Amino acid sequence: QVQLVESGGGLVQPGGSLRLSCAASGSFARVDDMAWYRQAAGQQRELVAHITRGGTTNYANSVKGRFTISRDNALNTMYLQSNSLKPEDTAVYYCNADIALVNGPYTYQYWGQGAQVTVSS
Repeated sequence: QVQLVESGGGLVQPGGSLRLSCAASGSFARVDDMAWYRQAAGQQRELVAHITRGGTTNYANSVKGRFTISRDNALNTMYLQSNSLKPEDTAVYYCNADIALVNGPYTYQYWGQGAQVTVSS
């Protein structure tokens, strides 16, 4: 069974930093595109950052210059380094990945369980 396991959430003061990790586990052939989403209370889930298997990245305007997405393909793990955090970054952060169960072009989309990030003094 394929799973995405997140870690690294918590409480941080405004201006602080946090690093989230998302590791894919189970039996699969390949992890393609990966992304971080977040959902604040009472709001819709939104894309935070996206990274291709080759390392091409893009970011939501609200986090550009403050957040960095990266991945280690050998470990099937993705990271989100979040700096200069603001109260409005408070949300549950979800990792998302397109995973090929066998060699070939077809992938399935998986979600992590979510990690709470709270930015407050």
